[in-house]
Amino acid sequence: MTEALKQYEKSIRKKHSFNWTPKFEAEIKTDLNKAIVIAVVTKVFEKLGWDLVFQEEEKSAEAKSKTEWRGWTEKITVVFDDGKLTIKSISLLDAFWDNGKNYKRVQLFIHAFQQTEKEFDQKALAELKQEIESVKNWDDYEIPESLPKPKFRKKPQFWIPVVGGILTALLLGFIVAFLSVNGFYMVLLFEAGVAIGFGLVLKHLIKLSNYTVFDNLRYLLIAMVILTYLSNQYFQYQIVLNKNDLEAFSFLEFMQTRLEAGLRFKDLNTGWIGLLISWGLQLGITYLIGSLQLVGNLTAYRFETMQMEVVNFAYYHFVIKGKTGDQTRRELSKMGWTEKEDQNEIFKSIGALRGAIGIKRME
Repeated sequence: MTEALKQYEKSIRKKHSFNWTPKFEAEIKTDLNKAIVIAVVTKVFEKLGWDLVFQEEEKSAEAKSKTEWRGWTEKITVVFDDGKLTIKSISLLDAFWDNGKNYKRVQLFIHAFQQTEKEFDQKALAELKQEIESVKNWDDYEIPESLPKPKFRKKPQFWIPVVGGILTALLLGFIVAFLSVNGFYMVLLFEAGVAIGFGLVLKHLIKLSNYTVFDNLRYLLIAMVILTYLSNQYFQYQIVLNKNDLEAFSFLEFMQTRLEAGLRFKDLNTGWIGLLISWGLQLGITYLIGSLQLVGNLTAYRFETMQMEVVNFAYYHFVIKGKTGDQTRRELSKMGWTEKEDQNEIFKSIGALRGAIGIKRME
């Protein structure tokens, strides 16, 4: 960001937003036509040092602003419709109060956009339009004379993440039980910790097994979440039984006693209903965070195993030139990629690239 823009940002008076997810929105008019307006918007993002995460030709663009210590802090969405730009900034980290940051982001964008808009005369606009068409059509792409050979593909083995997932769930169930019985349980922190633990373990299990079928891994994650908290209850039962000189009683009697005792917040006892709700929240929060970790790990693994020269070749034919899947497979076969399984990996890689865009756009 230029020094002039930094000074203008400092001069903007804050207008605070209070909400569960604070946001601010404003509209401005523009004389730019739909063919080039989003390109100008992305140039403004670049000037402001914001990370472009998505753009849709002639319609919208999205960016995220960040700080050195906190990472992405706001998401800015700009939508073009009938000569108007709608600019919205939404907080990514701050809940309830944004300290005026969303308003400042919107006003800073408007100022920078109007400045940039004035910089383009008819000649510059024509050059920009030509540049957009060139990028869109991959005019600079040169079809290679040959492609790297397919890498050796390790046969996917689902049993590895299944066994590893079960052992991890039981281990975390015991750790949570031990800490809970000894009074160290903290709401949300433990659920987040369990989910992050799942993410770290599944990341390595995916690499070890070369298994990337998302639906099956998602079902495994659900099973891991349920097993963790069920085993947590059983381990608590065993720890309490061994820690205290009590007459033997069954696990079902232990659970019945827990439900009768209910969930207590200081002097307020919410009863068995509150306890069941808390268990449901445990399952839901852990699964939500864990599923985000799973999607990220799968996408990262796809990037690690991609042969980008081959992916670009297939993308050029399949997406840019609009060829069918069969036609693209024939082009790959001409370059030595004759095995259907190897071709499928390339198409999966194209899907992973699109999935990565979706992850970056998440609020």
